[in-house]
Amino acid sequence: MRFNKSNQLYWKFFTKINFGALKSIFFVSSLLYFCIYFFYNIDQISFDINLERNGINLSSSFLFCVLSIYLNAYAWKYIVKWFGKECRSNSLVSFYVLTNILKYVPGGIWHFVERFNFIKKISNPQIALYSTLIEPYFMLSGSFLLASVGVIFFPLCFFLILPLVFLNRRLIYFVLKSLESLKRNAFEGLRRSNSKGQFEKRINIISFFPTAAFLLEIGFVLSKFIGFYICLNTFYTNNNQNIIFLLVIFSLSWSLGLIVPAAPGGVGVFEACILFFVGRNIPQNIIFVSLIYFRVISTSADLLLSLPFLIRKLLKRI
Repeated sequence: MRFNKSNQLYWKFFTKINFGALKSIFFVSSLLYFCIYFFYNIDQISFDINLERNGINLSSSFLFCVLSIYLNAYAWKYIVKWFGKECRSNSLVSFYVLTNILKYVPGGIWHFVERFNFIKKISNPQIALYSTLIEPYFMLSGSFLLASVGVIFFPLCFFLILPLVFLNRRLIYFVLKSLESLKRNAFEGLRRSNSKGQFEKRINIISFFPTAAFLLEIGFVLSKFIGFYICLNTFYTNNNQNIIFLLVIFSLSWSLGLIVPAAPGGVGVFEACILFFVGRNIPQNIIFVSLIYFRVISTSADLLLSLPFLIRKLLKRI
């Protein structure tokens, strides 16, 4: 009884915290920092580029961004497989790629909604819900693991491996069962008995650790980083920065952009964090221009691959 009362007190405390407001404040602060940074260096910033000389670099950055989307899509397929749903075709991959642009829509949840509905049609609501909700945690764990390499610069980076420790069948079962009991009224399809046997019939995690999905998520973040690094080298030919240092900064900044859902696709948050962490190590005008080009390139990759989905949605409304 004492344990239950303690849990209730902790739960009431967390429910009183307005996390949405905190995320919005962080998002607005990031945009403000980014804008101040821009106006402070506006006289040194130039977006002119020689396509004949730098076109290959920018094209390579675009290709790595496209590769990252497909690696992320395959990771999601293996997450669904880890939850017990075998998919022989690549329909999951195609649908993931097609709906990726929806992460830029205000609210930041519409790509999850589309994917949940898609999985629910071919499986059960539990697999659809939990495989969709847990995917960002996979991305965060992979990104944090890469950022933990920064332990050679800052010892506290060691603790960034903690999200990976929780990514195993035993703890995932515990978390999912807790979520089902707390949120059983959130979706009509989840209003079922929460007994152990019935739950594990609907969610049948096939291995202790999701190796394939996790490695693909690491590949996803690395591909994004390579795309960014190519953009940086395009404008900073004298770049003598430690590539490990840049990888750590990129991974941390991308993770913060992921954690703050008020920012569609991490826009503003990712860029502000990069600017803050890099500081004076790279000329401010160069890092700013590199970030803008990388954002345009990565968003263009999402838009190009999602174009058939957007056209189909548009035609349904006409």
